[in-house]
Amino acid sequence: MPSIAPLQVRAGLSAAEAARRLAAIGPNALPEPGRPSPWLLLARQLTHFFALLLWVAAALAVVAGMPQLGVAIAVVVVVNGVFAFAQEFRADRATERLRGMMPATASVRRDGHRVTVPSADLVPDDVVLLEAGDRVSADLVVVEGHGPAVDESMLTGESVPRHPGDGDPLYAGTFVVEGAATALVTATGPRTRMAGIAALTGRAQPPPSPLAVRLSRVVKIIAGTAIAVGVVFFGLSLALGMAPVAGFLLAIGVMVALVPEGLLPTVTLALAWGARRMAARRALVRRLEAVETLGSVTYICTDKTGTLTRNEMAVVEVWTPAGTATIDGEGYAPAGRITAAPAVRERVDELAYAAVRASSGRLSRKGGDWHPTGDPMEVALHVLALRAGVDVAAREAAEPATATYPFDSRRLRYSTAAGDTLYVKGAPETVLARCTSPGPDAARVAHVLAARGLRVLAVAERRHAALGAGADADERDLRLLGLVGLADPPRADVAEAIAACHGAGIRIAVITGDHALTAAAVAEQVGIGAGRPLLTLEGRDLPAGDEELGALLDRDGVVVARVTPEDKLRITTALQARGHVVAMTGDGVNDAPALRRADVGVAMGATGSDVAREAADLVLLDDHFGTIVAAVELGRATYTNIRRFLTYHLTDNVAELAPFVLWALTGGSFPLAIGVLQVLALDIGTDLLPALALGAEPPNPRTLKGPAPTGQLIDRGVVVRAFGVLGPTEVLVSLGAFTAVLVAGGWRWGAEPGAALLGTASGAAFAAIVLGQLANAFACRSASRPVWRQRLLGNRLLLAAVAVELALLVAFLAVPPVAGLLGGTLPTALGWAAAVLVVPAVVLADAAAKRSVLTRHR
Repeated sequence: MPSIAPLQVRAGLSAAEAARRLAAIGPNALPEPGRPSPWLLLARQLTHFFALLLWVAAALAVVAGMPQLGVAIAVVVVVNGVFAFAQEFRADRATERLRGMMPATASVRRDGHRVTVPSADLVPDDVVLLEAGDRVSADLVVVEGHGPAVDESMLTGESVPRHPGDGDPLYAGTFVVEGAATALVTATGPRTRMAGIAALTGRAQPPPSPLAVRLSRVVKIIAGTAIAVGVVFFGLSLALGMAPVAGFLLAIGVMVALVPEGLLPTVTLALAWGARRMAARRALVRRLEAVETLGSVTYICTDKTGTLTRNEMAVVEVWTPAGTATIDGEGYAPAGRITAAPAVRERVDELAYAAVRASSGRLSRKGGDWHPTGDPMEVALHVLALRAGVDVAAREAAEPATATYPFDSRRLRYSTAAGDTLYVKGAPETVLARCTSPGPDAARVAHVLAARGLRVLAVAERRHAALGAGADADERDLRLLGLVGLADPPRADVAEAIAACHGAGIRIAVITGDHALTAAAVAEQVGIGAGRPLLTLEGRDLPAGDEELGALLDRDGVVVARVTPEDKLRITTALQARGHVVAMTGDGVNDAPALRRADVGVAMGATGSDVAREAADLVLLDDHFGTIVAAVELGRATYTNIRRFLTYHLTDNVAELAPFVLWALTGGSFPLAIGVLQVLALDIGTDLLPALALGAEPPNPRTLKGPAPTGQLIDRGVVVRAFGVLGPTEVLVSLGAFTAVLVAGGWRWGAEPGAALLGTASGAAFAAIVLGQLANAFACRSASRPVWRQRLLGNRLLLAAVAVELALLVAFLAVPPVAGLLGGTLPTALGWAAAVLVVPAVVLADAAAKRSVLTRHR
């Protein structure tokens, strides 16, 4: 504590000296965060690799004389870019919210008078006057305290208010919830603890999401394939004697056919659909990519208070020298049950009244509901008295307080004198030391209760005494009434959610600002570690090196207590370095850096701070750990759905590319079955809605079985299904339908078919591809079950999408302006008959392939 003259405290700084210091060091405000230009953010969304690929495809389409295709592709890029920009622009507000935690004004003493000044005008050595309800305006040190209690949960994660004594620090952004204090400013603006957290939050940047990495690989594969195939076709065209210009246009058409223009909107809308489902499960997604990232989570670092527990302190056990009582009840409701022998029951009533008299927290009824006021532990003591049937209000009125000695960090006791009786409660070690005969069991029982994760208070009294000589003189020769064990009960659904995480191969660590024994006890109660011994340590015991830290924590069942914001950030980074996809929960300002750095930052929506919510990717509207698990399940389903519609898209690419390949390999002797504009109609016309419906496929009971998906979006299984089974089946039937119509119309090999005949034959090929994709959509719903073993109504959106797809098919072939633009007309009866065969062909080929895979893996 700095040496402060009493005169300085009484007078404070002069207005002139305060103005001089303010001019020298600047205002008491957090620095303005640097923010990128909105135009720059928008430009990034329009110029990433896949967007550039589509821009090139659009330009090539225009060069090839297909401006309609070029415009359509450009619209797809712009719409997706604007949507992604809107998501990113609103997501980064964490450091701005920190600025909002500074109060507008502060009460100070200047020139010997109490005045109110803007908090921005505070300077070092200002004397600040604090009362209950005030938010601390700068970093301070207590000069003279009158029982202050400070809620620092937003900075430290500690759920119980701190009771600072003279010389103890206070930090900007915290709340005075009880008492009063005179304090001296030690740091302002960018030198406060809050500013340090703001800077840490600004520097903490999340790694690229698994989806971004996987999509980048997919796009590079597609781009490389398209360019390579285009070059090969250009070379083939020259070798077959085509004119260079015609060969170049052919190469462009093939390259455009290979670029899945509908991929970006399909991915974006699949993520948006997943976000909508999560919102229905009380989880609000703030960054779309987090939907898929949740499905890849391998490690969850969870807070304890309010996430694993209900954040409601309750007395669960009372020990008295006559015996033990257990207490049952729900929340803060006074209704409850006390189980004890008659002799013990009388002692519980006596202890409960004394504990309430040595407290200021109370439970009150407003509008039919019970509301806590003050320290949660003291409110729990009042609830205990009400459950015991003690009429506290009547007895307080009959026995008014004559003196109060508030709790502070040195005495660790709270005392109230009423008449000739002193009621005392506090930490067992300080209260037992002042009892005349506490008995040999009291200290042992206190240790046992603490080891069970309970917060323990000792309650005592002193009767028939002359009181009023001061706390130290009055708090002696006490009679021990007993010990109180308080718990913050686990949420009812947490154990089930933890078990689901174990089944999903997700490791869990409890990262908290609370006491290690308390956190470890809660972790054991909810089943973290699946019955294996927990690794329990405090933040100060963490290894200095990140590599050693990651190796130490890379296991299931970890509890790290008394952590700082820097600790949480280091833990996140160390686990990511070991290959984990980390979800970090938090509710306070202290959590913001780690929330920002984590692969998925999960903030508490019901009790958390605005800062935590702005730094997070996911906000839990109900603060339940079980909601995280539900979100992980939906994230895994979204990952699987993206693979589903990628298989669907790639199958379409095979059917689209094959006509160009056959035309080129035959040197034009075999007519081109579909044109590039028909490819566009397939990609962003008939195929888009079924692909989106596949992106909305709901989770199944196996979604959370086994470890998180770590493979690529396009792996051997996807390639085999798209290029080895489904795609070739569509090609055989569509080209077969095209050939059947041509031959029936009199076409012979090498001849140039008439325009009308080519139009109907092309319409048959187009119809076969669309109908094949219809069957393919149902086949892609499952990687193991054939179509007839799937629940038809399991995805109603797909049924609606298929209906629209059929309507578009008719429109593309039957509406003369559209058919004339695309180049295909309604097929003949033979063409329809041949095209319809693609449906059973795809379904049977899919079933055979799935059965073959299952047989190999038995």
